[in-house]
Amino acid sequence: FFFFSPKFVFGLHCLLTAENIHWLIDTTIMISASQRIARGLSRTTIPTARRGLGCTRTFSPLSSHGGSSNSTNCSVSSLDETSRINLSSPIIVDSRNYMTASHVSQFTNSGSGSVRAFSAEANDDIDNDVEMTRLVPHIRNVAIVAHVDHGKTTIVDELLRCASESVDEGENKGRGNDDLVMDCGDLERERGITITSKVTRLDYCQKIDGQENNDFVVNVVDTPGHADFAGEVDRILTMIDGVCLVVDAAEGAMAQTKYVLSRALKMGLKPIVVLNKCDKDEAWGRIEDGEVEMELMETFDSLGANDDQMEYVTVYASGKAGWATTDMDEARELASGKKERKVGDDSISMRVLLDTILKGITAPEVSPLVGIVNPDEEPFAMAATTVGKDNFLGRIATGRIYSGTIRKGDTVALIPRETADGEVENMNLESSAVTGLFVNRGVNRTDLDPPVASAGDIVTLAGVPENIAVGDSLTLASNPVDHALETPPINPPTLSMEIGANTSPLAGKEGTKVSSSNVRDRLYSETDNNVTLSVSRSASDAERSTIHARGELQLGILIEQMRREGYELTVSPPRIITTTCKETGVELEPFEEVIVDVETEYSGSVMDKLTGDRKGLLLEMSDSADGKTRLVFEIPSRGLLGFQSEIATATRGTAVVNHLFLENRAHAGHIGGVEKGKMISNAAGKANLFSLANLAQRGELFVSDGDIVYSGMVIGENSRAGDMEVNPVKAKETSNMRTQGKEEKMYVPPPKKMSIEELIGYMSDDEVIEVTPESFRLRKTELDSGARERASRSKKRKMMANNKK
Repeated sequence: FFFFSPKFVFGLHCLLTAENIHWLIDTTIMISASQRIARGLSRTTIPTARRGLGCTRTFSPLSSHGGSSNSTNCSVSSLDETSRINLSSPIIVDSRNYMTASHVSQFTNSGSGSVRAFSAEANDDIDNDVEMTRLVPHIRNVAIVAHVDHGKTTIVDELLRCASESVDEGENKGRGNDDLVMDCGDLERERGITITSKVTRLDYCQKIDGQENNDFVVNVVDTPGHADFAGEVDRILTMIDGVCLVVDAAEGAMAQTKYVLSRALKMGLKPIVVLNKCDKDEAWGRIEDGEVEMELMETFDSLGANDDQMEYVTVYASGKAGWATTDMDEARELASGKKERKVGDDSISMRVLLDTILKGITAPEVSPLVGIVNPDEEPFAMAATTVGKDNFLGRIATGRIYSGTIRKGDTVALIPRETADGEVENMNLESSAVTGLFVNRGVNRTDLDPPVASAGDIVTLAGVPENIAVGDSLTLASNPVDHALETPPINPPTLSMEIGANTSPLAGKEGTKVSSSNVRDRLYSETDNNVTLSVSRSASDAERSTIHARGELQLGILIEQMRREGYELTVSPPRIITTTCKETGVELEPFEEVIVDVETEYSGSVMDKLTGDRKGLLLEMSDSADGKTRLVFEIPSRGLLGFQSEIATATRGTAVVNHLFLENRAHAGHIGGVEKGKMISNAAGKANLFSLANLAQRGELFVSDGDIVYSGMVIGENSRAGDMEVNPVKAKETSNMRTQGKEEKMYVPPPKKMSIEELIGYMSDDEVIEVTPESFRLRKTELDSGARERASRSKKRKMMANNKK
């Protein structure tokens, strides 16, 4: 009886109305068309969409291997007249690997696969214009992300070697046997970290059915892994289309890769995982147990990876042995020695990783330009990622070309980053002629031959305008784009510090650049390329400069670089930059996540150091089979100042500490317990063994016999609270008086030597660091002991007055 009831008949009548029938037919056709695109058909036409059908993502163009990287997401929505979709022309995807559509900008979003027009008038005049999104199938731009000592440099060197062997002309030149493509700077080699980003170009000829007939360009980009270099990471990731995560199979995913990987996943980049050092004895046990894979999955999930990014390709490799494969069984045989790689066998060489990059990483997508049908007519547009100065070439800029073509001799115009839409036409743009086009092959910068570069490639231009800065756009003066390219915002700094010329009694004796103007000019030149740094004149001392940075590691590396260049500096204590919440008025300070890997026997010491006076909160604690413990904390950034040196002493150097910025939270109040006292010299001269032997019994020394000291210099740490004035230059009296006891041999333990980063976290508020090319010295800001005593009494009176109030 239900089937003949009035309610059923009425519902069936409403369902079969003409409008709903048309909607069902159109939906079926749209889904069928998207499936045909996914299968890689050469041409697909989608009819006009009717009202109420909302597309939240546009069709992505076909990759060079067929298939579609993004699918169409259609949903029924109630849209008003201004936001309805009006596809008066069909979307066409053809065999030339680009997509055309009328009014695409009306329904594309700003996420992955979106289309952004350069013209600000794109939405005003779209009836007769055509937008085009196309891929550059012969180029791949990929970033290499790895933890310290996980084999990133070895992997890239092997990739460069394989690419060189694949090209008959030997275009990948510039690499010696001992050169390191990545981490080639002196500081990078010493510290084992990446400080500055680098790009190397691989000209690779892919083999298909045993024949080399496909020429590709693979731009490999190295990125810093530490959160202190956030500005460097953010702007480098805008040049790439995928990431290659290198992981030590014996250690698993480590904390240093978290920041770069999280930023890459947030941008929708596709990852490839390389399990390196598979030939280690302890590696295969973790791989077969699924321990490494579970760690990777947890890492990707915690960083917000989507379903597509979780389906990453895993490559098993040994960079040292020079083999790579996607077959786990084959990798086991290679690692155990049951199978050996034969000379010329490319099926298990690093070609496997190169082929995986070509297949798994999306080709560069050229931004659509309104009104341009022929790609050859697109205006040139490039965002400057790094800038520099060459004594012979002049001003240079490196970046990715987003549209158009550039040739040697073309005149380029500079569009500042802050330029608003529509202002370019009314501006008098600074312009200059391009004197050279270069690419980095290995560790050398070589001329691009022929000197022509097109969209999707990463190149270096010489002869650009002098006032160019990181984030600015370059375009042709004869055919400029309408507005500046979008660049990522700069993260706010967390630390501030004052740096000036050396003012100690030993100033000018060890360095060559000693004036305050030299120091200030050098700091301003650093901000030219290091966008996360900002420099201003000090409010308290006109001879000093205040520098704002992301962390003490970034400041320490800058000071070390200046020291090696011959500068003499005075460095004041760091201060955390706090903000105020606009809604509640509460003072906020930065908090960080700290991950400590340490021997299990020292885990208690780590917890005591971080959860006590430093106000850290223990979130997670896990033990591994190799006798190590991983501790995860949340702690104010202030609590990490000076932590590295303390934890290194407490754990005998076995602790590995990594930290990552989380967010700004309410101020945690006073941090730190009783401050340790210092031994302060009250005389000038050379430290004497006789005095040091007596002082060593009262604390830990920072100087050794024969070191030059002066009044007000900190020469050691007092074993008790409070500062102590001492005389380290006093010698034993030489007279005819004999001692009753036997003459004993004097012994002084080795002095404690600290790096710049350790001194930055160790010094008190009334101390500064003297930095010269030959030494570091910790001293009091006020060298005169009487002035220090008066300042101390004045400070106590102010504190007592505040307490009474």
